[in-house]
Amino acid sequence: MNAGQGQPAFGLSFDPRALTDLLQAPSDIRDLTLAYLQEVVNAQRFGLRLDGDLEGYRKLFVDSRKDWRVVYGVRPAPAESAHPREIHVVAVRPRAGNDVYDEVGRRLGMPRRPLSARTHAARSRSPQLATRTTATRPGPPPTALPDLPHPPHNPAHHHTR
Repeated sequence: MNAGQGQPAFGLSFDPRALTDLLQAPSDIRDLTLAYLQEVVNAQRFGLRLDGDLEGYRKLFVDSRKDWRVVYGVRPAPAESAHPREIHVVAVRPRAGNDVYDEVGRRLGMPRRPLSARTHAARSRSPQLATRTTATRPGPPPTALPDLPHPPHNPAHHHTR
């Protein structure tokens, strides 16, 4: 069934820590988050895709100042679910200092802070730097090598000390 007939398009699940996030959020943020998640579950709203290490997850801006984020993923629902896929909320946290993304990384078991694609690109070495070409270096003058013919001696270029 589709969302237009009143049946949700997705199931909904929370990381237990995300549920704690939601309960500890200010009441206006909590209300907005629940309203937005209802729209996501009904396929009426979609968060922006995250990239880099968090590719496959999405973020919702909760408040008009964009201070709060909801980070969620779409994953297969459990076998007993009425839906083939579910929205799984990983975090509901303030954006300040990228706290929400750091926490999502920890909750997903990432050993280091997640990087966006832009940050990853900025920290990567350029492919042009990785392919080194060997420049031809001048060797010793031909007169220094034994058994090679010497250039003809020109008395006009003779210098005296």
